[in-house]
Amino acid sequence: MNEQGLGRGLAALINSNEMANTNNSFVENFDINNIQPNPYQPRMHIDPEELIEIADSIREHGVIQPLIITKDKNSDRYFLIAGERRLRASQLAGMKTVPVLLKDSSPQEMLELAIIENVQRKDLNPLEEAYAFKQMQDEFGISQDIIAKKMGLSRVAITNKIRLLNIPDEVKEEVLNEKLSEGHARALLGIKDRVSLIAAADLVIKRGMSVRETEALVRKINYGKGSTTRSWKKTDPTTDKFSTQLSQKLGYTAHITKMTKGGKVVIRYNSLEELNDLMGKLI
Repeated sequence: MNEQGLGRGLAALINSNEMANTNNSFVENFDINNIQPNPYQPRMHIDPEELIEIADSIREHGVIQPLIITKDKNSDRYFLIAGERRLRASQLAGMKTVPVLLKDSSPQEMLELAIIENVQRKDLNPLEEAYAFKQMQDEFGISQDIIAKKMGLSRVAITNKIRLLNIPDEVKEEVLNEKLSEGHARALLGIKDRVSLIAAADLVIKRGMSVRETEALVRKINYGKGSTTRSWKKTDPTTDKFSTQLSQKLGYTAHITKMTKGGKVVIRYNSLEELNDLMGKLI
């Protein structure tokens, strides 16, 4: 990660003379109850134990770094731009007031600042980053090239992160829970069949497979599908659900295919050792 690039992106929005900017003002004791969460906050999860640690520190030392907030132009409400963990920890610590930097900010800047702060601190999950970059692209019309420059990342990195949003919801959940890494998710995207992808993700987690092992698994799953891919698509949501459940139960990729009368179950294994393991589960 190019931290120097991130620094430049942050400086473009909050420069070193921020405190002296006539459009901003510092308030040492701002009523914490008057601060609303950032509607563009990209982070989806904060570790409760981490919040407790920050809250303990705040009780002892106070809030050292001001929160950045902005006033809604259409109401009397104030929204957080950056410092969500500090805000939540301050609430947890029972603080009545917090130091803030009041900044004029557009919705786009609110999102950009929140993303930059989190990316710079390496606080965002890859999917959280992907959602945020997609929002910058779709909601604010910012090109991937410009996003890359603002974040101090390459355009390819931005594209790859946004591609993560194409994985099934079941697999997204595992990435958010950090059971699968960004590398695992990118490798699994090589599987076009949804049922196979979900089953492969489950197998990767169960066996603690590395990214390289996952890439090898994807190649094995894709190898030799040929015309059978067409038959797998002749299915329905119920059959797909049962295929997924069977795959997860066995730990091997399983496909239930509908036929003119009845259907068939195909369970894939890659070695004699895996066949022995599979038979031990079936017999």
